[in-house]
Amino acid sequence: MPDPIRPLPAHTAHAYDAEVLKVTSGANLGDAIAEAAHCEPGDVYRLAPSATARRLMLRPVGDDPAALCIAEGSEIGQPGEMITLLSALALMAPDGDRVETLFVRHAATGEGYALPLSPLAPRTDYTLIASHEDLGGIRITDIVCTSFAAGTMITLPGGAQRPIEALTPGDEVLTRDHGAQKVRWVGKATMRAIGGFAPVVIAAGALGNLADLVVSPHHRIFIYQRGRRLGGTAELLVQARHLVDGDRVARREGGFVDYCCLVFDRHEIVYAEGIPAESLMVNEATVSRLPAELADEVRARFPGLSQSQHFGTEAGRELLDDTARDALLRRPGRG
Repeated sequence: MPDPIRPLPAHTAHAYDAEVLKVTSGANLGDAIAEAAHCEPGDVYRLAPSATARRLMLRPVGDDPAALCIAEGSEIGQPGEMITLLSALALMAPDGDRVETLFVRHAATGEGYALPLSPLAPRTDYTLIASHEDLGGIRITDIVCTSFAAGTMITLPGGAQRPIEALTPGDEVLTRDHGAQKVRWVGKATMRAIGGFAPVVIAAGALGNLADLVVSPHHRIFIYQRGRRLGGTAELLVQARHLVDGDRVARREGGFVDYCCLVFDRHEIVYAEGIPAESLMVNEATVSRLPAELADEVRARFPGLSQSQHFGTEAGRELLDDTARDALLRRPGRG
């Protein structure tokens, strides 16, 4: 007998009731966050101090990326009820950090929810800088975590380099701390390079890289500090998006990008375009933010695998002011 048809796996999103994210200054003063047609760029939103995100379990319905239904385990609604993705909103924090936020509506109750793709902090002002209903095929689960763009050259144990998309499970890659390590899995996904999904381009030489290094915004680069030490330690992990200065490091929007990620038995530091950067850290917190097709395959291939972060201090935007960022990045001709 043929195998029974199983429903597509569910994915986890973290949702805030629209009413806990309201305009505190601007044209729509007092209004809750809503779909793009009811939002005004320049309005300032603030998350209520008591707000907590609830787990929203979602399963895609058919081929429409904006149509989803609630799955088992959700803290919102009942299994089978529809959730519709209506708008993508871009909020800017006072420190310049950009938080892409999706607005959805629960069909059964009419309630709206905000799904931020990066953490929101209470008592912080977030200014709406863009909103649109043309989602361009974006899905709630299309949140790339730690991925290199196809074409990135990865260093092998003998010093040779190979494009990441040409690696296969069992191939050995040079790691910073554990020497030659076998690749367990290579994940691949094609994304539309817009908004929070647009890759970050680190220009050749900016961090000592041999060529332009193109990574997803949340991908962390490993930096060893020989002189001034940000964060109090020599070893830093810095998300690529925090290095953006509009010159040596910039976001590249438009078209599509092919992303690839590497998984090892441990969270490793590999060499990409000659500089150290992290592999995909496999645990629920990171896997739940991967594109749907990658997340499904990681869970299937590595059930119960929960990796710990490689040693190193994560440097957030609060550490990386213009002076600190400039100290990390190299000017052309500077050693």
